[in-house]
Amino acid sequence: MDNKYIRNSFRLLYGMLLLAVIYSCANIGSPNGGPYDETPPKFVSSTPVPNQINYTGKKIEILFDELIQIEKPSENVIITPPQMELPIIRSAGKKAVIELKDSLKPNTTYTIDFTNSISDNNEKNVFENFSFAFSTGDIIDTLEVSGVLLNAENLEPMPGITIGLHNNLEDSAFVKLPFTRTSRTNDKGEFTIRNIAPGSYHIFALNDVNRDYRFDQPGEDIAFLDSVIVPSFELTTRQDTTWKDSLTIDTIRTVGYTRFFPDNIELRLFKEKFERQYMVKPERPDEKYFTLRFNAKLDTVPVPVPLNFTPEDSIWYFVQQTEGGAAVNYWFTDSTVWKQDTLQVQVSYPKSDSLNILRPQTDTVQLVLRRRPAEKKKKKKDEPDPIVFLGMQIDAPASMDLFDTISVTFNEPVSDVNKEMFFLDQKVDTIWNTVDFDFFPDSTNSLNYFIKRPWKYGEEYRIEVDSAAIHSLYGKWNAFFTGEFKIKKEDEYGHLYLNINGVDTTAFVELLNSGDAPVRKAKVKNGGVLFMDLKPDKYYARIVIDTNDNGVWDTGNYAEKRQPEEVYYSPKMYEVMQNWQVEETWDVNSTPLAKQKPLEITKNKPKEATKKKRNYKDESQQSSSRNSSGGNIGMPF
Repeated sequence: MDNKYIRNSFRLLYGMLLLAVIYSCANIGSPNGGPYDETPPKFVSSTPVPNQINYTGKKIEILFDELIQIEKPSENVIITPPQMELPIIRSAGKKAVIELKDSLKPNTTYTIDFTNSISDNNEKNVFENFSFAFSTGDIIDTLEVSGVLLNAENLEPMPGITIGLHNNLEDSAFVKLPFTRTSRTNDKGEFTIRNIAPGSYHIFALNDVNRDYRFDQPGEDIAFLDSVIVPSFELTTRQDTTWKDSLTIDTIRTVGYTRFFPDNIELRLFKEKFERQYMVKPERPDEKYFTLRFNAKLDTVPVPVPLNFTPEDSIWYFVQQTEGGAAVNYWFTDSTVWKQDTLQVQVSYPKSDSLNILRPQTDTVQLVLRRRPAEKKKKKKDEPDPIVFLGMQIDAPASMDLFDTISVTFNEPVSDVNKEMFFLDQKVDTIWNTVDFDFFPDSTNSLNYFIKRPWKYGEEYRIEVDSAAIHSLYGKWNAFFTGEFKIKKEDEYGHLYLNINGVDTTAFVELLNSGDAPVRKAKVKNGGVLFMDLKPDKYYARIVIDTNDNGVWDTGNYAEKRQPEEVYYSPKMYEVMQNWQVEETWDVNSTPLAKQKPLEITKNKPKEATKKKRNYKDESQQSSSRNSSGGNIGMPF
């Protein structure tokens, strides 16, 4: 009995111990390993040492206090003077290793700008704006210039573009010689060129597609400053604030620093008006027409000459220009032609040679119909053929804006269409009265036509087309159409007037939507611009200084030393409401150019400067909560 008592006591003790262990396992928090590392790598040492003079080696090793990685070194690491032969840039444990392949220039300061490419290997904390310099001569050049690069047409910040200096002030240096010193714009379009020697320079921006650091490709985007820059510096002071927390200031100190000039360079990037003329691959998407597509609009439409077929009629096709004149559809009017699966034609057109000079080009084009129309289903005896009407789309919405036009679009060429085939009636009281209108073809699409009339607020209209009034080249006719629409009332619109300050030449203002796309345009008159009858919405505005008064923004040209036409954005958003008039004053020079474009419509938005901080306390509590709910009880311990 004593043995039985002892055995039961052991069992009870073991059970209690087991429950205690299980309870402790169920409530233990998952270890988080302590605070996460949020500090970037720190510089420890290097070979050569920073700013070393008389260094002639081609290998540079930089040691950090932890394992590192270099993100996209060929794109993000900038070495100046520029290297014609690509260097080897790699990470090796805690080291950044750079091996130069070009011969080193004598008495020259070399700069290796890592931008934001170096980070630690685990948490990816970035060592921001780290650069390293050494000299092959007796001194280290220390001057700097900085600024911002914007798209000339829309003031978008332009990231990843090469910025270069030339100490050779000849105009030809930009097209013949590589840059003396370079840098690259960051995600905000900002740039800094470091370690510059005293002297006078021309500054350029270049979207260097062939990586030769010179403007030798006509399609490359460029920017240039008209004036010569002379780097300089001054010793000055600034206020540095130390914070106890996000709301409480600890100390404010006055510290000295070196300010480099110029530090506010504004460059406007543009692409010269350059279009090589050539033909893109021809195609025959349908049995009744083929398409010749070109990379740019042609002045004259090419005439196809038949090679493997003989049309019955001398006029065997109908021309439809599309895509702004860059594409031409040739609709066959001869059934003996469109029934052939393969057609060969000869086409002559102007083509750009290697010097971008237009020269006559004659090509033989083979047009293969890749698919035949589906066979018609067998019909029952005496069953009539189904009627296939001419496709005709009339865009006349039930509620139409005062400034809109009615468009009429056909799906194939039509014969002798004119305004007498359309009827436009206006409703006065309860009576429909026929009214006059303008009817004209679309200049960019010969299958499209417009109906226009000086509409007035609140008017009601009806448009009709009789059945079989319009016929296509292939014998189809239209179905009867009728539709009613009403012009919006005056109190459904708003009006915006902008007083423009800082403009003393011809200019026009474009009103923009939230996608930065123009919706209205008006010329500046008497120091202002008026936009009547706007749909209630949020609008933005940009002004184009239209120096040649041609109504469009014009790009620049380096050979002619012509800058692109200036563009300014209003930093303000204008909200237009129904039956409301808004008057605002806009001084185009009151805000720096780089800060004018509202962030809401900026497409190249800057990246976040730092990573989102992690809440370790919450993570630990959440982990503990998960465990206490029994989620890990079944795990071994």
